Amino acid sequence: MTEPLSTNDPAARANTFPWPPVLLIATGVAAWTLDRFVPVPWPGIEDMPAHIFGIGFGVIGLGLAAWSIQTLSRAGTTVMPHGTSTALVTRGPYVRFRNPIYLADAMLLLCVAELSHNIWFVAAAALFAGLTTTMQILPEERHLSARFGTAYDAYKSRTRRWI
Repeated sequence: MTEPLSTNDPAARANTFPWPPVLLIATGVAAWTLDRFVPVPWPGIEDMPAHIFGIGFGVIGLGLAAWSIQTLSRAGTTVMPHGTSTALVTRGPYVRFRNPIYLADAMLLLCVAELSHNIWFVAAAALFAGLTTTMQILPEERHLSARFGTAYDAYKSRTRRWI
């Protein structure tokens, strides 16, 4: 565990605002609203394998989010995107992904796309990923690099950001 930092220290936290949950809700609401006012026909086929695949995204997304949150909690660090990281977590889903909770959020948007046959949720997933990368992940990476130095840089070099 690393010594606490002053709140004035740039390494103290990645952000002061919880962007990912706000972006998830905003992109979901935007997709739903666009479907009401600018409906686009669903390009997929209406069959059971496609439906199961879409539900699979949701089940895997929920499981990945739960596993990620549990892993962070067990390490004694924050699960809040605007909190201060007190431990570098490199086990559990973090062995494979640097941002498994955000990946899970995108997977849930894709699940909703299949369940609702609303193509705007596919666009919402892509928009969520882009905005989350810019507004949360890049500042988070700077925070973790400042906080954990070469240990984070080594982790970052061997683990992918998204998939």
